[in-house]
Amino acid sequence: MPFKKVKGWAWESYWIVGGFFSWLIVPPVAAYLTIPAFADIIDAAAPSVKAFTYSMGLIWGIGGLTYGLGVRYLGMSLGNSITLGFCSAFGALVPPIYYNFNPTEGKESFSEMAATSGGQLVLLGVLVCILGIVFLGKAGLLKEKDFAVGHEDKDKDFNLVKGLVIAIISGILSSFFNFGIEAGKPMADVANESWKALNPGQGEFLFQNNVTYVVLLWGGLTTNFLWCMYLNFKNKTFGDYTNKSTPITKNVLFAGLAGTVWFLQFFFYGMGESKLGNGASSWILHMATIILTANFWGFYLKEWTGVSKKTFRVFLFGIFLMLLSVVVVGIGNSL
Repeated sequence: MPFKKVKGWAWESYWIVGGFFSWLIVPPVAAYLTIPAFADIIDAAAPSVKAFTYSMGLIWGIGGLTYGLGVRYLGMSLGNSITLGFCSAFGALVPPIYYNFNPTEGKESFSEMAATSGGQLVLLGVLVCILGIVFLGKAGLLKEKDFAVGHEDKDKDFNLVKGLVIAIISGILSSFFNFGIEAGKPMADVANESWKALNPGQGEFLFQNNVTYVVLLWGGLTTNFLWCMYLNFKNKTFGDYTNKSTPITKNVLFAGLAGTVWFLQFFFYGMGESKLGNGASSWILHMATIILTANFWGFYLKEWTGVSKKTFRVFLFGIFLMLLSVVVVGIGNSL
């Protein structure tokens, strides 16, 4: 939403400015304010841990780039719902499947989930989430038909096929952020143990994941920086940053606001994860909340104005299924 306030800049210009805030500036500031000697923790971590965490960020960065295109072609409501729906399902299922082949103490494998009533409910919730994606895709197909005639001026960028392909790819790759949190867990564990030694009997350290984000988001910055610089060169838009005919200060402020707010989602996710663990329930709750919020913005932007009642009902049922999946996963996690 803050990006919509940027005037006169190409996408690649305001995207990378926002990215500098979300991936380079704000994460170490957050770590500095919450974790003493966070840089020492990163320095002392095994090279393999840092490399794996960084590589997960690189892959996630591609998902972040394609996410923007998915929203462009499908709109705020549908684009977020489908992209993050796939992200929810993959982010929730792949880690336990991985731990099935690589057993790790304290981590629940897929077979262990399937063997317990709570785990079965979590898996059922993921299935409901995927079913919700199917209905949202159906709503998109109906929307395209509704806009085919008589709405030529509505959603000129709307393209279901192109949008679906991009959203699916983005959703799968975006789930690598969750894998990156897992990869960087040894760094978070050091921060956690150091805090617990100074604060005995007070549970887990709320901000332990902030040290992981610093390394993980370096990967995202790398991917996005290279692509945006390529587009600046290709589209000859390097001049955006110094173009005095545009509101440069406001553009930087709004892009920076977008990047800062983006990072805050994971700042708070990390706090919740320190209490719930980075399992299927945490991830799917996080993603489904974004989907719900994005759809509120979609209504505000009137993206569904002009569609038939049938299309809107199918869309609402898809959203209902997404929210139901959160409830089912939550109940399963509590058992």
